[in-house]
Amino acid sequence: MNINPKKKLDDLLSVCNSSLRTVDTKLIEKAFHFSFNAHKNDLRASGEPYFIHPYNVAFVVAKEIAFDDISVAAALLHDIVEDTEVTLEDIKKEFGQNITDIVDGVTKITDIFRSHEVTQAENYRKLLISMVSDIRVMIIKIADRLHNMRTLEFIPPEKQIRVAKETLELFAPFAHRFGLAKIKWEMEDLAFKYLFKKEYIELSSLLIEKQKEREHYIKKFNQPIIKKLDAEKIPYSLEFRSKNLYSIHKKIVNRSSQLDSIYDIFATRIILETKDNNLCFSVYGIVSEIYKPIPERFKDFISLPKKNGYQSLHTTVIGQKGKMVEVQIRTRAMHEIAERGIAAHWLYKEQPSVLDKEMLSWVNWVREIFDNKTENTSKEFLESIKLNLYQDEIYIFTPKGDLKILPKGATIIDFAFDIHSDIGKQTIGAKINGRMVPIHTILHSGDQVEILTSKKQKPNPDWENYAVTHKAKSFIRKWIRDSEKSQISDGKEIWNKKVRKSKLNYELTDLEKMISSNGMADLNQFYLNIYYNKIDIDEYIHLLQLKSQPKTESSRSNQSIIEKITESTKHLRESINVFGKKDSFNYSFAKCCQPIPGDDIVGFVTTLSGIKIHRSNCKNLELLKIKKDERIIYLSWPKTDEENFLSAIYVIGKDRVGLLNDITNMIASFENTNIYSVNIKTKESFFEGVIMLFVKSTNQLNNVIEKIKSIKSIEKVDRYYDIH
Repeated sequence: MNINPKKKLDDLLSVCNSSLRTVDTKLIEKAFHFSFNAHKNDLRASGEPYFIHPYNVAFVVAKEIAFDDISVAAALLHDIVEDTEVTLEDIKKEFGQNITDIVDGVTKITDIFRSHEVTQAENYRKLLISMVSDIRVMIIKIADRLHNMRTLEFIPPEKQIRVAKETLELFAPFAHRFGLAKIKWEMEDLAFKYLFKKEYIELSSLLIEKQKEREHYIKKFNQPIIKKLDAEKIPYSLEFRSKNLYSIHKKIVNRSSQLDSIYDIFATRIILETKDNNLCFSVYGIVSEIYKPIPERFKDFISLPKKNGYQSLHTTVIGQKGKMVEVQIRTRAMHEIAERGIAAHWLYKEQPSVLDKEMLSWVNWVREIFDNKTENTSKEFLESIKLNLYQDEIYIFTPKGDLKILPKGATIIDFAFDIHSDIGKQTIGAKINGRMVPIHTILHSGDQVEILTSKKQKPNPDWENYAVTHKAKSFIRKWIRDSEKSQISDGKEIWNKKVRKSKLNYELTDLEKMISSNGMADLNQFYLNIYYNKIDIDEYIHLLQLKSQPKTESSRSNQSIIEKITESTKHLRESINVFGKKDSFNYSFAKCCQPIPGDDIVGFVTTLSGIKIHRSNCKNLELLKIKKDERIIYLSWPKTDEENFLSAIYVIGKDRVGLLNDITNMIASFENTNIYSVNIKTKESFFEGVIMLFVKSTNQLNNVIEKIKSIKSIEKVDRYYDIH
């Protein structure tokens, strides 16, 4: 078969000029000749020159989809990298990055279909979209598949079945998603022809037999509608629409009925030459006056458009001889969008509700560009146009070709647990497309992943940092918790054995205080640290022994210390200021916190005991849960710039030579700070003691405490009243 290149090019340019918004003639000519020369030695299965295929794909893009000139040029080039010696780098040199990316995208999608059997159609649809950044890749692939279906007779039967199945399950829904109704119907009918040959022949024969009868009936049905529309001077055109074969077949199968009982096989379509959507409803009223409508068959796709942007009014009425006829009413803009889909969206200004959320922002951006168009509008738009459907998901192949859907950013760990938790917990690494990778590797759509496992492997807490899916994270957390339960139990048993051996009786609250002061969250963490040998059990045993010693002498000592401190500040404790002024009132100091000069203090008005003075941060005061403006009085100490006050600190640590000397030297290094008394007790390698000292203020006391904490061997230092 000989090709007349000049005639073919002229025909293509003619279609482009009549269908497209703008046409770069030089670009189309260059792509035409480049493709023609690259494919000149190749033949199709039909025996015709291979160039006929990319040419016809470009023709579909130009005429039936009518997208743009870049799409037409890329369609002419779409098979070059796959079937000739030309590389992507060659295309980039000749046509730039934009067209190269589109050709590369079409090639990658073709590779996916060659290497994997289609078993999960919806997942494959999402996979393909997730891999596509430019909508023109899918536009060209749809046109490519349509032409392949039109020439399917020339390939072996087993391949016919595979391609027809892919078309029915994947490409026809894609065409529908983009609003390409005619292409969808043709794809479905061609697939129906090869997948259900017997049913196709029987149904097409029946329809052909009754074709003239249907056309005669619909012509008679339309006459009163035409007469009324003309009388009302409404601009319109009428079309006869017959449902495609595959749709009729599905209805017959789903309803278990005969052809004669399918009432909406054919329909009349009224297309209004207006931008006023409300006129559609007026015409619906006219039709309803002529023929009796079936209320439950009324569908308003104008107020509630379909996801692909389709808008129209549908009604079913009772026509002559009692036959039911579907009537569709829409404006010219609605009709263009219904026929040409997404390519027509920016040609007509529709309401945002035309589109679903996934495409809304994209189409609004398209319209904004064309509303504010400049000389570079088409170039700027077509270079940066993006499709973001399903971009938050990735689609990964197992070694057997099954698809797994994961969130964007998912790693090997997520994929392993998605297959099975037993696989996940034994994962040591993986192969992505045959290449070894670690478990934290991030996956991308189209990757084929083989998980590597070991029975010796166990999850560890770091895995949670690599996982993003709930399934993986929850399993890892549960595994860690379950493992810790056993370790906590073992640690607790070690502790209890030590306690029994030392014949220790202790208060649990004392142990909890010690745990908290050492930065541990709770007893479970304490037992875990014992299990992992992170703490010295003997140290805790000894400290608790000191705490649990008989309190008789200690209590007298405690009382003596409190009395001495109280006595040293007696004159100040009797001169409390109320709201900054000296005043005479009945008050006493709370024993729970024993305020001393320098502490921030408040008074709590009691019903029987007058005013109780607390430190403002007293925990007991917080437990009273009182409102600030009700029973609280703000108090202050009298000024005492020249006086020192007696206070006390409580110290616990490991005994060593020179420790007491280090403590006293540290205290002496503070100006205006003098030691009043030191009472230290030692037992084995531990010591406990109370140091009474004169200080200028509580701030100075706190500074002394912090410095003593930094001394080697000191385990705990606190203000005396916070301990006892």
